[in-house]
Amino acid sequence: MPKIVDHLKQKEKLAEATWRVILRDGLERASVRNIALEAGISVGSMRHYFSTQSELIAFSMRLVSERVKHRISSISYTGNTLEDIELLLCEILPMDEERSAEMEVWLGFTAKALVDPTLHTLSSEVYEELRRAISSVIEALITSGLAHETLDREVETERFYAVIDGLAVHAVVMPSRLSPDMIRAVIAAHLQSLCK
Repeated sequence: MPKIVDHLKQKEKLAEATWRVILRDGLERASVRNIALEAGISVGSMRHYFSTQSELIAFSMRLVSERVKHRISSISYTGNTLEDIELLLCEILPMDEERSAEMEVWLGFTAKALVDPTLHTLSSEVYEELRRAISSVIEALITSGLAHETLDREVETERFYAVIDGLAVHAVVMPSRLSPDMIRAVIAAHLQSLCK
């Protein structure tokens, strides 16, 4: 009887092998050969799932994004606007080993997307999703009546987006300096600066 292969699970296994290679050796070492070796399959078998390295990297990027979205959709919100905003943002930021690994891999993908047109569109889509999430945070502050009356939606969306992006990069680059507690403190301070 032939072995039944779950193609989606196999693709996810290859994406996770891609992440491990990137985390351990850097994006420049994430060749098809190295990823196949990490996943324990032949290069030929890998070509059944991804015809190019860009295709594999794009799938791996999407998987990072999907896992973050899944965590966000699983949040048990409290009903307190400020607490709920913090819960949301902490699912995006590198607050533990898993989220730090995702962010480190994502930053590597983002750098590759600057020079790989097939990845650029996907990178832009994910960054736009993050911007919309930040915009919804600003909107929640306004609709709940917490925000300063003079708050400029567009400016504050861009400013908060820059804060979150900066926290993500700094937490990956300098994890010993930017602990999860400090990330939460920066988020709380920034939120307070937007409120009455």
